[in-house]
Amino acid sequence: MAIKVNLAKIMADRDISLLALSKKVGITNVNLSKLKTGKVSAVRFSTLDALCQALDCQPGDILEHVPEK
Repeated sequence: MAIKVNLAKIMADRDISLLALSKKVGITNVNLSKLKTGKVSAVRFSTLDALCQALDCQPGDILEHVPEK
């Protein structure tokens, strides 16, 4: 897939756990874990917005387009 999810890196940079972020954002640990590991095929804008607010970042910090070779 050409979209890379950088959520794990941002969480590490911000020193925030999966549990703490899931509580802040209001989504389950399971769904946040799937997003963190890139095992999702879609992300709601409302979820992306909540993550950006909680992590003080931009959508492009979380999602990155990596051209396939």
